[in-house]
Amino acid sequence: MKLQFDAGQGYQQAAVQTIIDAFEGQPLSPTPLEVSVGAAGPVGSIAFTETGIANRLVLSEAQLLENVRRVQARQGLPQSARLEPCAVPGPDGQPDLSSLPLNLTVEMETGTGKTYVYLRTIYELYRTYGFRKFVIVVPSVAIREGVCKSLDITHEHLQALYGYPPVRYEVYDSGRLTTLRNFAVGDALHILVINIDAFTKDTNIINKVRETGVRPIEYLQATRPIVIVDEPQNLESEARRAALAELHPLALLRYSATHRHPYNLVYSLNPVQAYDLGLVKQIEVDGITADGNYNAAFVRVKAVERTKNTLRAKLSIYSNEAGGVRQKDVPVRLGSDLYALSNQRDIYRTGFIVNEIDPDEQSVTFSDGLRVVAGQDVGGLTEAVMRYQLERTIKWHFEKVRRLKPKGIKVLSLIFVDKVANYRYYDPVTKQRRPGPFAEWFEELFAEYAAKKEYAGLIAHTAREVHNGYFSQDKANPAGKDTRGDTALDKDTYALIMREKEQLLSQAEPLQFIFSHSALREGWDNPNVFQICTLSETRSDIRKRQEIGRGLRLPVDAGGQRVHDRALNVLTVVANESYEDFSAALQREIQEETGVAFTGRTRNAAERCTVRLRKELTPENYPAFFQIWQRLKHRTRYQVHFSTEELIARAVAELQDRTRTPATHYPQLQARKGRLQYTAAGIEGMLASEAQHEVQGAAYAVPDVYGYLQSRIDVTRPTLYRILQQSGRYAELLINPQMFLDNVVRAIRRALQQLQVAGIKYEQVAGQEYEMLLFEDEEIEQYRSHLHEVAVAERTLYNYVPVDSNTERTFAASCETDERVEFYFKLPRGFLIPTPLGNYRPDWAIVFRGDQRVYFVVETKGSAVEEAVDPLALRGKEELKIACGVEHFAVFEPEGLAYQVASELKHVR
Repeated sequence: MKLQFDAGQGYQQAAVQTIIDAFEGQPLSPTPLEVSVGAAGPVGSIAFTETGIANRLVLSEAQLLENVRRVQARQGLPQSARLEPCAVPGPDGQPDLSSLPLNLTVEMETGTGKTYVYLRTIYELYRTYGFRKFVIVVPSVAIREGVCKSLDITHEHLQALYGYPPVRYEVYDSGRLTTLRNFAVGDALHILVINIDAFTKDTNIINKVRETGVRPIEYLQATRPIVIVDEPQNLESEARRAALAELHPLALLRYSATHRHPYNLVYSLNPVQAYDLGLVKQIEVDGITADGNYNAAFVRVKAVERTKNTLRAKLSIYSNEAGGVRQKDVPVRLGSDLYALSNQRDIYRTGFIVNEIDPDEQSVTFSDGLRVVAGQDVGGLTEAVMRYQLERTIKWHFEKVRRLKPKGIKVLSLIFVDKVANYRYYDPVTKQRRPGPFAEWFEELFAEYAAKKEYAGLIAHTAREVHNGYFSQDKANPAGKDTRGDTALDKDTYALIMREKEQLLSQAEPLQFIFSHSALREGWDNPNVFQICTLSETRSDIRKRQEIGRGLRLPVDAGGQRVHDRALNVLTVVANESYEDFSAALQREIQEETGVAFTGRTRNAAERCTVRLRKELTPENYPAFFQIWQRLKHRTRYQVHFSTEELIARAVAELQDRTRTPATHYPQLQARKGRLQYTAAGIEGMLASEAQHEVQGAAYAVPDVYGYLQSRIDVTRPTLYRILQQSGRYAELLINPQMFLDNVVRAIRRALQQLQVAGIKYEQVAGQEYEMLLFEDEEIEQYRSHLHEVAVAERTLYNYVPVDSNTERTFAASCETDERVEFYFKLPRGFLIPTPLGNYRPDWAIVFRGDQRVYFVVETKGSAVEEAVDPLALRGKEELKIACGVEHFAVFEPEGLAYQVASELKHVR
């Protein structure tokens, strides 16, 4: 297969043209500019000189600035006040502007053809102005190999497009310094690719004086090259900026999707624009999370820090919390006991005292010898999650093949591993490479899906043939090493996968699942990657935009032509987190890296309003208010009465009702797939599908059942024993101990609360009242979207009424238009009625007109569709609080105060 390129993409042509227009007025050089190489070199010990060919710029800085501002205005971008350089300050503290007269930034979302654009820009600059010398500076081995591959596959296309100009492109190699001389003296269009680390230090070969008296870098300096920086956000250190200036560039052109500093931004195609225009794949996230397994001693090392006088670490553990067992982060030092930090979780009772913290190894060792390293989880369902991630990746792969194969589109899946040994390891004894657990899981799962009726014959290759791994190797470990992605070993890895980039797109090539180290995340992509899966023992620390960037490019068909069908162009990311968390993190990154403003996520300061009293709070100003307040202001206290037998009977009923206390199930993995939508309001996920997978076969230690239950609810052991015995559900303890115990706690707590509410009696507390100051405390600032603006001022206290829902907003409006209402107001935040379930605040106080005034306290509930609602018929916590409200206000019924629950004012009688 040969990839085809479309020269007519308008957004790419616009990106090229912005650079061309920045040089407007520069004449085309009819003859090349000859310069002496070394004659005026900075070392001053030149043995001889040579004649080279250089770029020449005749425009003044003022002309260039005018051009740049004109381009920026046309693009709707902020206009530069000056040509901001990236050179480091000189001895006087000011940047050396002469070395960088033109420094331009182009922002293009990953997958939209950034490399193609700057290669085409090189040809266009050559044709329009005669510029011949170009240096492409890259930050890593991966990106260098990607640029080299792009030069190869676009060569024929660009040559034909620009009339076959003489061109030569090479990669800098410190062992072949003649490359630099050829670059300087050649008359053709010349492109040199070089890694930034090859010339940042004085000790680099390129910066050392040779026997000729010339430093090799002088060959580049003499040509005044136009320097193109690929991914410049990685080159913002002072040393690297100084190195760029040391090339003596005529201009610096910077291309990335994630600029840290957009010097003189002249073109921007941000992620939202690329998504809206259909220039990249849509994204869906299949989020795999573990649920219901708090039985093991879970420990995750999140960070290990060394301060001046101490060592400390941050761990994530399972802890007893008010709402049940929850995962939480805790700081630890030497001697810290996880049993205490987890609020006495039995699973941490012995062996979990911190004995050693090692910042170099990023590890924590406990008293029983357990050692946990950052990036590794102990306990939980880590292995099960990763296997399920792999299964889901294979499932979506088969689904995409079934849909795309008839259209001639090859489907690829990219799977990142954080440890090479998990996929393939080397046995030093037998000298053999063996499959790791990931490879074994893959072949088992692939065979299962290939045997399914709906996928029969869809992929005509064996499990062994369709997957392979790409890892850096050395003699000590030919299976593959865990590398950073920018080492010398990585060069061969990237060269290998780049050579096969087009072959992978052929239907005849069996390989479809590519396993690689996470370091491959930048510098390589393939248009037909439709699934990306990151298999990690913790949540992936890869930036989301890097993670999805390997698969954003639009796919190609069997003829190498781009496919623009949005219904087909969907990238599925299989992540070990929920799709909601993934999308939220992606949005934060886009906002941080590009400055894209999601309007729905930003409040408008102009919408802030101050809620204030219309007049001083006196009986003369508000007579109706004071009439009802005299009845409302009294405080109460309560007592509850119920028997142990009633508690046992009700708790057993709660446990036996499977709709209220579901059966205990094995720990489960949940897969929830959501399609991400880029909107003005932000990146939002829409749930597309759900699946569950049970994890069976694990054996868990059974904790102290009665000790745990008594720590959560105040009930005696004999009572707890009778409840469990009569419930008939004791056997579920062995299925999932923690889930069973938490279900029992919730059931008994519900029964206890219901009995407390059913038997509650309130009485007025003599001499205790709610203070009038509560209403002055209600003077707050709030956004207009949470306020109802008062239209009939004489019927209430404030200029605005705070509302928490549309139901409340409608109710407030009704109080203004209903002629029965004389006065109304929201009860203040400090008006709290004590209940066994916590404090309760009712909503509204209303005074109705009539011969005798009628006073109401009304609770607005959207579920209340009749004139009155029986709160005791409902069993939610809020409804139980409302039932307590009924009893509280019953104390004041003789004073003419009534309490009702209603959704609309017309239901209040």
